[in-house]
Amino acid sequence: MASSYCASRFQSIRRSSRVVRIGYVETGGNHPVRVQSMTTTDTLDIEGTVRQTIELAEAGCEIVRITAPNVRAAKALAEISRQIRSAKIDVPLVADIHFLPQAAMEAAKYVEKVRVNPGNYADRKKFKIREYSDSQYQNELERLHESFSPLVLRCKELGRSMRIGTNHGSLSDRIMNRFGDSPRGMAESALEFIRIARSHNFHDLVLSMKSSNPKVMIEAYRLVVSLMKEENMDYPLHLGVTEAGDGEDARIKSAIGIGSLLLDGLGDTVRVSLTEDPVAEIPVARDLASRAEHWWVSPKKDRIDLMEEIDFFSFQRRESLEIKLSAAGLSIGDNHPPAVLSHASFTLSKTAEIIRTVAQVQVSSKDAPIEGLILTLKHSRELPNLALLRSSLLGAVHTILIDDQREESDDDSIPPNRSKLVPLLWYSPKATCSGADLARFLTLCDEAGNQPVLSIDPSGSNEEISTILANASSKTIVTLDHKDCIQPVSGYRELAVYIGQLGLNSPIWIRNYEDSRFFPEENYFSAKLLDSAILSGSLLCDGIGDMISVEDTGDLNRNRALAYNLLQGARARISKTEFIACPSCGRTLFDLQSTTQKVKEATGHLKGITIAVMGCIVNGPGEMADADFGYVGSGPGKIDLYVSKNRVKSAIPERDAVDQLVQLIKSENKWIAP
Repeated sequence: MASSYCASRFQSIRRSSRVVRIGYVETGGNHPVRVQSMTTTDTLDIEGTVRQTIELAEAGCEIVRITAPNVRAAKALAEISRQIRSAKIDVPLVADIHFLPQAAMEAAKYVEKVRVNPGNYADRKKFKIREYSDSQYQNELERLHESFSPLVLRCKELGRSMRIGTNHGSLSDRIMNRFGDSPRGMAESALEFIRIARSHNFHDLVLSMKSSNPKVMIEAYRLVVSLMKEENMDYPLHLGVTEAGDGEDARIKSAIGIGSLLLDGLGDTVRVSLTEDPVAEIPVARDLASRAEHWWVSPKKDRIDLMEEIDFFSFQRRESLEIKLSAAGLSIGDNHPPAVLSHASFTLSKTAEIIRTVAQVQVSSKDAPIEGLILTLKHSRELPNLALLRSSLLGAVHTILIDDQREESDDDSIPPNRSKLVPLLWYSPKATCSGADLARFLTLCDEAGNQPVLSIDPSGSNEEISTILANASSKTIVTLDHKDCIQPVSGYRELAVYIGQLGLNSPIWIRNYEDSRFFPEENYFSAKLLDSAILSGSLLCDGIGDMISVEDTGDLNRNRALAYNLLQGARARISKTEFIACPSCGRTLFDLQSTTQKVKEATGHLKGITIAVMGCIVNGPGEMADADFGYVGSGPGKIDLYVSKNRVKSAIPERDAVDQLVQLIKSENKWIAP
């Protein structure tokens, strides 16, 4: 099936979009990916908002958004803008509007851009089940046209641009009842507003399709681009994962969602939403934007795109054969969550250190253990140490993968796979050098009872890759040798196509070992986190990947933890509590950063549940669409608690709210003791 949302799925080609001017900044076309953020101050605190806006601009933020929840706040934008311009800061300002058309009409007088949420603007969500007839639906659209047109005409008159910012779970009852709380519903919600703007010949529009779930977000952006193409629309895209939270998890989720789309050529401006100081968002967004610009100008392959038999707009796990990696129960395949292989940067001679380190990690990470251990074999003289390790680690790990890096050309020995030892996976980069090498490797693995793992060179021709795979067993695990790849995601996508065409359905191992050599100026681990999230997240959100490893961080526990966090970020495997936390803004009714930390401290040990911490009702029951529990600010110092979208406790004093949240989780039988 050919892609209808991007120029190519196998090389990074930027989508062609029209240019939209936001103040002095132009976005879309061939302009750089613009970085933006949002103030967290109360908009009526004019001095604080001005100060934070200037801090953001000085940190490299190119567009600053400020909330205008009511007409009074919208009027305050006049003085905020005046003071910022007086300070010789010309960063464009965006008014963030959710519910009130009157506030939008006022704000448009003072800022360069207005953002409206089509699910909230001029619509009141009651989450009622109602079937709309065609005539009723058309009446709703006419009402919407009447409500939205004045803002369109004002923006056109004043030379303002507009963002139609759809959020998952923040959809109108009209959309919910016709399309559901789905990527399709998100896309249709935006298109309703775009069509109204186009009816007035207004085209200074930017779109966004945000969700706290990167998988939903990716599908929604793909879908809206495809639907726009059908109507000859080419509006720029603002990318973001909303309510990403804080710390490493938030950066992973943002990199998965934003990076995956940039890799496919989509995106003209980005915002990384962190529940942290907004200045912290800028370097992460800049790092993602710089990667996109690098991909888009990189040399393109002279290769015809392959046909993928997948649905780009609805997640479905790629079919793969089941392979048992251990008698203790670790299996891979499409009926199992992806397995985690942890890389140990030890030589096999350091058996005591390996055993001690594995034991320490396993004790401290019961819910996210080392399932498979990756060890490098440099010399045949290390083989006795391997036998000792396999005996010593019995019961501690499910399997050991040997990366056979030996240089001895005349030594093909593989240790026999005796019973009562940790089973082996065997990987040799030399196995695919020739047909004879491959045959010898597979024969030796078969004789020793070891599971073979094949590495494919993505620079090979279609014929070379297909020949290697055709001569391998369907029970062989396959990975990609992508150390010299600028864009390895395309290589894994091609690999999945080749395997499918041969009818093998071999499991695929995603290796995160790139050394971020393309971005040497960055902090190594920060760069590796982003690169790994983009690589693994893009593939996992396409349903590709049966094993995953993170290598080269220099720390076994760090490798293990990052691999599990990548799986959690892509919603491929849940190993801990999932937190959704909005990044705060002028609507927030409590200190989100400290409150989020308190909620995490109390509930972070729970596995398999999602908790949303929201600053106000705007990011309440709608935005936390797939959360199990919600902690939502309802007034100064007051908290409402939710189970799913249902409010169950109201106006709880903030000092008691975390304890009451714990009691609520217990009452729903979702609590386990720390």
